[in-house]
Amino acid sequence: MDLNVERIHHVAYRCKDARQTVEWYKNMLNMDFVLAIAEDRVPSTKEPDPYMHIFLDAGGGNVLAFFELPTKAPMGRDPHTPEWVQHIAFRVKDRQTLLAYRDHLQAQGVQVLGPTDHGAFHSIYFFDPNGHRLELACPDPDEAAMLARMDQVKWKMLEDWDRTRRAPHHADFLHAREFTGQGGAQ
Repeated sequence: MDLNVERIHHVAYRCKDARQTVEWYKNMLNMDFVLAIAEDRVPSTKEPDPYMHIFLDAGGGNVLAFFELPTKAPMGRDPHTPEWVQHIAFRVKDRQTLLAYRDHLQAQGVQVLGPTDHGAFHSIYFFDPNGHRLELACPDPDEAAMLARMDQVKWKMLEDWDRTRRAPHHADFLHAREFTGQGGAQ
């Protein structure tokens, strides 16, 4: 028996309003609404709790799902985790597409941060109407070379981090362009 995960089936988050969420993801990110499940009882726990579970096509066989839970306390977030940490990142084709999304989102009144140059990829960041931080990322033209270099240092970085809990500098090359004027964070 081969024990390998094939891919993510879906990732689920909570939403404030299922209809608003479906419409926002359709209008802002062009995601299709693919499925809705509503029940009065949680299938896994048998707990009586009505919910609406919606599923959106995030491209490439990936599914993003949300639960609206009308009987539960309002949504919150972990106050001990910075808002930039927990986010959903989606890949887009190239920088031109990334910038087109930025312009589209801003034209719709969405506040967008970036683009940010991460070395192997470039990103923009923004929030959905539920307060979830989202990222759109496109590959850097030198993505393959950068990823190969990162692959060479990943275990050493993890070992050094595990030992010291301080950022090791084995991949400082990712941000070299920020200091040489050849691109960098915007």
